[in-house]
Amino acid sequence: MYACEDMMEAPHGIRFPEFKRIELADRECFETYVKKFQPISCEYNFANLFTWQDGCQFSWTLYQNRVLVYDAVSKVCFMPLGRALAPRDLVFLSVQLQSTGLSPDFILCPESYLKEYPEISTYYRVEEKREIAEYLYDVNLLTELTGEKLHKKKNLISQFKRKYPEYAVRPLEGRFRQKAFDLAQKLMAKYKRPSKTLELEFSAIQSSFDRFDTLGLEGLALLVEDEVVAFSVFSRLNDTTFDIQFEKSDIRFKGAAQLINQETAAFLQDRCRFLNREQDLGIEGLRQAKMSYDPIKLIQLYKLVFKSPA
Repeated sequence: MYACEDMMEAPHGIRFPEFKRIELADRECFETYVKKFQPISCEYNFANLFTWQDGCQFSWTLYQNRVLVYDAVSKVCFMPLGRALAPRDLVFLSVQLQSTGLSPDFILCPESYLKEYPEISTYYRVEEKREIAEYLYDVNLLTELTGEKLHKKKNLISQFKRKYPEYAVRPLEGRFRQKAFDLAQKLMAKYKRPSKTLELEFSAIQSSFDRFDTLGLEGLALLVEDEVVAFSVFSRLNDTTFDIQFEKSDIRFKGAAQLINQETAAFLQDRCRFLNREQDLGIEGLRQAKMSYDPIKLIQLYKLVFKSPA
């Protein structure tokens, strides 16, 4: 263990602020920090934070000119968004969190932080969390679907186009947005006992569609005879990357899932280099599906478990 009496005393003038609910009016503040500090994790995307906050019980505050998000369900704090806190300062923050009855642990710690501060293991147990690793794809590869690994995707798309030659792709606006939400409802209704994860996701979809434009979301709808058979929802994550928040398809239309994926990449091709398709949450089928698209990188994120001082 380690002695940290000198870490228990607050730096001059610092008072620990109170966490609060994430409101739409907070978007500008969040996005200012995102633009300046360019986080790689989709978890810092404001639309994600806002729409998942009820299920995950997110709250936030500004701490020493950094955005701090607390997840009351998982009982963990996101790594502060801002200039990196050195281990001594992170320990002080853990102590302050603990003193207010919150967890002193952190999640979403990037590998770059561990490399810059190898001494962090003195104060925290570092845990690799494979289920929260995020899948990063080259937008050009998903558009062109070149290479042996993506050949099957291209075949499925060709089958769809041959069967439904009059298909159309439209922006997720107006009646198409409503039809897309109706599809999401139909897909959810098929589950007699949906998992907690599916329930939380549907709640986030509903919140997203309720405030679509205000959250800065965009999307595409794939139509067959004016019926939405697949849709995607996305928004900018950082200067090089868009975050794919949701992607749903009607399984009756073979190839629809692959086509909406390709159309989304093509739509964003001139606006970004990468697509972040988020995590698999340890769900085996979802992991296989995401790996089948040949990600260029798994963004590995770590949990820092606070070691109580001696």
